[in-house]
Amino acid sequence: MPIPDPKADLRLYLQDARDALLWKLEGLSEYDIRRPLTPTGTNLLGLVKHASCVELGYLGDTFGRPSGERRPWFGAGSEPNAHMWATADESREYIVARYRRAWAHSDATIDALALDAIGKVPWWPSNGNEITLHHALVRVTADTHRHAGHADILREHVDGAVGMNERNAGMASGDSAWWADYRSRLQRVAEQASRMP
Repeated sequence: MPIPDPKADLRLYLQDARDALLWKLEGLSEYDIRRPLTPTGTNLLGLVKHASCVELGYLGDTFGRPSGERRPWFGAGSEPNAHMWATADESREYIVARYRRAWAHSDATIDALALDAIGKVPWWPSNGNEITLHHALVRVTADTHRHAGHADILREHVDGAVGMNERNAGMASGDSAWWADYRSRLQRVAEQASRMP
């Protein structure tokens, strides 16, 4: 059995999360991809914008490979959380294209460096800011999957669509009546458990 290529494995999981995050935007209106769906303002397009910033930082700047992409959402005078939502002037196409450019830049860094290459995270304290490419790649993959999970839940609230992609819902099969019954059953169990000593 051939020994798997660790870089290829990590890139596969990162790309799966990237694709899932973008799929959550498909078929939705400008309003639905931008509207805040949690008390902290989490929104679908903002998650994509954030993911591009994470990639450009950890898989670019950290390894002395700046992308040249402007990031006015960080630094002195920037609005808090500006990287977590898109302004009306920042189109879906702009945010998605920017994310795809971030992928290309990240992938070039992954191709160019060994997994044990050392980088310095510019926004971490200087006495503990060195990480390997392997660490950065795992961190970015975990962060992207985390936000793809957020996007999955947000999208389900918008129109009921769930899953990693249009071919893989990853859910039990059942019609809307089955799901309604299932949810009601879980609600009853939660109420019952809350009354137990």
